[in-house]
Amino acid sequence: MAVVALASASGSPGVTTTALGLALLWPRPVMLVEADPTGGSGLLAGYFRGSRQYDAGLIELALTAGSLSDALADVAQPIEGTAVSFVAGTRSHTQNSALRDLWAPLAETLRELETTGQDVVVDAGRLGLQGSPGALLDAADLALLVSRTTLPHLSALRSWADAFQRPALDWHQSGVLLVGAGQPYSAREVTEVVSLPVLSSLPDDPDSAAVFSRGAQPPKRFEIGPLARALNAAIASIHSTITHRRNELLEGARS
Repeated sequence: MAVVALASASGSPGVTTTALGLALLWPRPVMLVEADPTGGSGLLAGYFRGSRQYDAGLIELALTAGSLSDALADVAQPIEGTAVSFVAGTRSHTQNSALRDLWAPLAETLRELETTGQDVVVDAGRLGLQGSPGALLDAADLALLVSRTTLPHLSALRSWADAFQRPALDWHQSGVLLVGAGQPYSAREVTEVVSLPVLSSLPDDPDSAAVFSRGAQPPKRFEIGPLARALNAAIASIHSTITHRRNELLEGARS
């Protein structure tokens, strides 16, 4: 695999929670990049409950005068006991203007990590905000719009879906990851009204989601519960989608 980016069209469907959940269950070493333009670190304040302070992150990458690859290795922080490292977002939304010229070179640097056996998950936050990391979304092997299935969320999803369409021969792909399918609309119904495929669905499981969003104690049978199972299924679907696309395009190039 390579770079997977998650974003939302509106509201707070759970992009940060989903990105972290995917990263913690990822089968290979993975780097999680907090590129949400709203500012602040959902990991430091949420998952770590403020027990870890901001040390370095995107701003330090933007200010580096040397190799971006070396700087990325310096600012990435490990999540102990896992194969996950993360790059913290900005302290404040007011710093996002300083990142404008970072996104494109960072996208190239992140793609190069695949050669080292490391994948990348990007939390791109909400679309349409000033400082949105468009270059990271454009360069991702797979860009996923995270959405709930209420009418307001689906209306915004439909508005952004066309912008996520990729040319037929493009290596990159786009899709939808639903949270709370069937509340009230199913994945099939969403697919019928949105011009993007629904790649996977996650249950609306607040107690389990709180483990990722605010460092809550895991509920009983958390590791084999509905959310963990759905995240593992989403990872398998992501892997299958990227692999199939690459093989398809390689076969087309040979013929």
